[in-house]
Amino acid sequence: MKIAVIGGTGLIGSRVVTILNGSGHEAVPHSPSTGLDLLSGQGLPGALDGADVVVNLTNSPTFDDASLEFFRRTMDNLLTAAKAAGVGHAVILSIVGADQVPGLVYFRAKVLQEDMLKAGPVPYSIVRATQFFEFIDAVLSWTADEHAVRLPTTRIQPIAAADVAQAVADVAVGTPLQGTRNVAGPEVFALDELGRTTLTVRGDHRTVITDNSAGLFAAASGDVLIAKDDAVIARTAYRDWVAR
Repeated sequence: MKIAVIGGTGLIGSRVVTILNGSGHEAVPHSPSTGLDLLSGQGLPGALDGADVVVNLTNSPTFDDASLEFFRRTMDNLLTAAKAAGVGHAVILSIVGADQVPGLVYFRAKVLQEDMLKAGPVPYSIVRATQFFEFIDAVLSWTADEHAVRLPTTRIQPIAAADVAQAVADVAVGTPLQGTRNVAGPEVFALDELGRTTLTVRGDHRTVITDNSAGLFAAASGDVLIAKDDAVIARTAYRDWVAR
């Protein structure tokens, strides 16, 4: 298959391209650095020319209200161009539990992206993943100072970027799901617990203070960010990953 990977030079996209090309497919990465601007649509016709599948891994540069317009415009551009090019399968990456946290505008923006894909003219698949291992340091930084990190007890089930990329690649070469596949890591943590584990392994002596009002994930309650029983569970354990 010829597969256009939009956002194909990023954390997930670069791995997806490597996996697909290693499996004998022709995966072509597209991003602003290759001349594609999904927000304006510039470069889209050329990127999708002859493509059997398009994988959209682009992300909003912000988590605020602007993310809604970003996903609205980029998905409209992509679906219009994919239909014109005769692409037979469109794949996006979203977030487990996105529809369960309406208090987070970025999550609402991802649900908007999903809904546009579902209502669009191209057969589709949605891969929903839990939070990436690689983003944990950023999560800690949001509520940190030189002495402490404040984190809520929000339960998460983090997953390695490499495992997310494999899940996306597997879906991309399959029959369109016309639905959603959830993927998650093998362990569930309270976020404050995960912070303590991370700092200990890194030799960081700051204290983790449990604060259920701290940070982005304070808006998520209960098990909304935990994968349900139908999820594909990846093998990579967080403690093994963070100790590398």
